[in-house]
Amino acid sequence: MDGSVTVITNPTVSVRVTSTVSSFEVNRRFNRGITIAEFKSKLELIVGTPAAYMDLELFSTSDKFLQKLDNNEALLGSYPVDDECRIHVTDRSGTQSAEFTDLSKVEKFEISDEAYEKRTDSIRNFKKNFKLGRFNEENRAKEEEALAKKEEEGKVAAGSIAVGNRCKVEVVGQPTKIGTVMFVGTADFKPGYWVGVKYDEPLGKNDGSVNGKRYFECEPKYGTFVKPLSVIVGDFPEEDYGLDEM
Repeated sequence: MDGSVTVITNPTVSVRVTSTVSSFEVNRRFNRGITIAEFKSKLELIVGTPAAYMDLELFSTSDKFLQKLDNNEALLGSYPVDDECRIHVTDRSGTQSAEFTDLSKVEKFEISDEAYEKRTDSIRNFKKNFKLGRFNEENRAKEEEALAKKEEEGKVAAGSIAVGNRCKVEVVGQPTKIGTVMFVGTADFKPGYWVGVKYDEPLGKNDGSVNGKRYFECEPKYGTFVKPLSVIVGDFPEEDYGLDEM
């Protein structure tokens, strides 16, 4: 032996990606051998910011700022990027800004229910005069009957779902999602039976808690609650999304 030392480096690295245009944090694996320019092109598919308008900052696993990734010709692996580091994308295109997306800054017109009730030019008054919606007693009775029937079907469906089951969630107008059942039962946030699911990907709405009450544990954006009729249990292994190396 000649006493030399060989250093073996993993050719890929798993990082957390955040951006100024979204509150989501995404975990993805990348090849260390790509250039920063190529890296930006791949990030464009994730965060939506044009590569030419990206500024990249590297943070440690504990979210301490390390340095900017500002050399488009340099290799990703030439920077101190380790697994679970965070790369933050700043969008300089001006296509999205909190100034336009923060609705809390919009002045709102408000009127008391009593004052609205007295108005003759309101939608509520129009519905009353023509017996529409909840002001149609016959239709309202039918709707309540249909709702009660659906809730009973949901209760029966919930009985066949158990915590720990692998499942897929099919909601009209949304893509099918795969996950694990974490909760089955009634909840405080809405009446009826609910199924709490931890998705395999960050496609959910919460971390297993709603309005301050925790129903199960999972990472933010991985949890959701759906009606039992939207849940199909079965042998659904974690999907390979083909994103281990981009």
